[in-house]
Amino acid sequence: MKWAWLLAAMPALVLSAPAQVANSNGPVIQVEFSNPDLSPSHWTLIIHPDGNGHFQSERNTAPAARAQGIDVPSVNRDVQLSAEFAGRVFQMAQTHKFFQIECESHMKVAFQGMKQLSYRGPDGTGSCQFNFSRDKEIQALGESLVAVAETIVEGARLETLLQHDPLGLDHETEYLVEAAGDGRVQQIGAIRGILERLADDDAVMERVRKRVRMLLARSEG
Repeated sequence: MKWAWLLAAMPALVLSAPAQVANSNGPVIQVEFSNPDLSPSHWTLIIHPDGNGHFQSERNTAPAARAQGIDVPSVNRDVQLSAEFAGRVFQMAQTHKFFQIECESHMKVAFQGMKQLSYRGPDGTGSCQFNFSRDKEIQALGESLVAVAETIVEGARLETLLQHDPLGLDHETEYLVEAAGDGRVQQIGAIRGILERLADDDAVMERVRKRVRMLLARSEG
């Protein structure tokens, strides 16, 4: 599902190319995102065909990037996406020449963040990067992957709030429910751990726990 990202009017940021995909005997896809105006300013998501993966982000210490909401520390953790979602991503790689294509539209559009898609497997390799792609499927894939990263970062934000500002969970879970509804976050199951902790914590406000239970039910659908 397409969704609006925080747009910043600035020239496209060039990533180092090609991306270095993690060592693996089987096929693997790496997604790399950079936007110096956001926090995190850079993240990398590695996905395997079964949905297993790893997410690593770099916190942006620039005051402008940290102006909105609680600042989230850098994240470095294994993640579990659904096998169905991972299958769609790998199918996209196969139908788009393992990303060995021109992804960038070179159109004068607002800067959305530079995305780099990389594939490596026994059947081929490839990599392309783009701010905005003229290929509707590639553009939609980039938006979905950014939404997955947003989910993982939101999970880290909930963990931080639970520890340091439990009252802040009220606003954050309200946002999360709205964002899950319109596609700004996807693959809610990737943060099942913190959602289950909140749902089972009697010290957490009941309306927060109710929203969290809604999100957990959505992740099982």
